[in-house]
Amino acid sequence: MTGHSQQEYDDDFVCVLEAVWGEGYLSPGGADEVEQIIGEADLYNQSILDIGCGTGGVTQFLMKRYQPHGIIGVDVEKSLIEKCRARAAENGLGRELVYQHVQPGPLPFPGGSFDIVFTKDSFVHIEDKQSISDEVFRVLKPGGRFLASDWMCTEGPLSREMQHYIELEDLGFGMGHQREYAEAMEKSGFDGIRFKDRNEWYRPIAREETRRLSGELYDQLVSRVGKELVDHEIRTWEALVVVLERGELRPTHWRASKP
Repeated sequence: MTGHSQQEYDDDFVCVLEAVWGEGYLSPGGADEVEQIIGEADLYNQSILDIGCGTGGVTQFLMKRYQPHGIIGVDVEKSLIEKCRARAAENGLGRELVYQHVQPGPLPFPGGSFDIVFTKDSFVHIEDKQSISDEVFRVLKPGGRFLASDWMCTEGPLSREMQHYIELEDLGFGMGHQREYAEAMEKSGFDGIRFKDRNEWYRPIAREETRRLSGELYDQLVSRVGKELVDHEIRTWEALVVVLERGELRPTHWRASKP
């Protein structure tokens, strides 16, 4: 899997993200947003690959809600995979859900392995959009579907505000814009490529998340992970709100099919 191999989502950082977004979720919206990404797609009895499975909230929700044949979740961070396995076992899903630690590079699966490839807000960590698009196309079965969301930016040079936000995140972002994703997927061979911008949806939510971090969540998080990290995350969220309001950060859903 193309991406970054260094430790980025350590226990303290995960603690903050899950306090804001819910246990098992390292990006916004929870189960409701996952349902929005899935839309009308029928996952029943389908084989699913979740790229960038994080701490496993998405895979557990997909298994319970849609009853697929099976789900494999992959991530480049071993500590996250360990959390996924432990939580799946705690919830009686240890046999249904398979989690695999992978290295950056090609996905470790034969071509035509999956009916569905899903990813939620993880391709932002992968700078080479063409390579990951090619890999998704390769591992999908003919007629398979790609269902995704990601943090996208507008075209052109990054503003000072966007550069400041990315520096505060410090997560190795390789952020792309919608046309870049579309061109990569077309070149890979996908058809039926569709995008749905979610900037308007997330703007008020991000403002509320910022308020909660500096309000009711503040003391409990400081006691768990320390004041320095919490204060840093508040500054990061404030910067996030700025680029959302400016329209430069564009949370986006997109989907495509393999002919």
